[in-house]
Amino acid sequence: MSVKIRLQRHGKKGKPFYWVVAADARSKRDGKYLEKIGTYNPNTNPATIELDVDSAVRWLHNGAQPTDTAKAILSYKGALLKHHLDGGIRKGALTQEQADAKLAAWLEAKDSKVNAKKDGLSTSKADARAKALAAEKKVNEDRVAAAKKAEADAIAAAEAANAPEEVAAEETATEENNEEAQA
Repeated sequence: MSVKIRLQRHGKKGKPFYWVVAADARSKRDGKYLEKIGTYNPNTNPATIELDVDSAVRWLHNGAQPTDTAKAILSYKGALLKHHLDGGIRKGALTQEQADAKLAAWLEAKDSKVNAKKDGLSTSKADARAKALAAEKKVNEDRVAAAKKAEADAIAAAEAANAPEEVAAEETATEENNEEAQA
């Protein structure tokens, strides 16, 4: 029986969620599996991966073949590196302490990269929010300025319309005063 480490799809339509499982190569994609090794959620940024590294390495030692995506996940979490280092220990090229030190250094570097990405995403999100707020404030200020200008134009137009009436009223008043003075 050949064993594959592969993904088993769960979740609703458009929102996939995967289990990383060790299964018989002949079983269906979402069918019977031998052991659940971890989970993979691609809906988050960065993707959330929970993996039992020791169990994955044990299956790799027993000859399980990972699919392409499962291989990428195992590599991302360090299971393939641990499997590789264990091969070096069996051959006598490394001691257990050296292998553990190399794995710990690699995991630390990987964690710093992931944290840097999370920080970069949060800062870019905050920058985008600040830009949107500034643009909204500018639009509101332009709208208020346009309203004030329109109001001032309306007042000026009303005064211009009233001005000929006032001039005409003043002229009639002047003419009446002149007529009274002549009489």
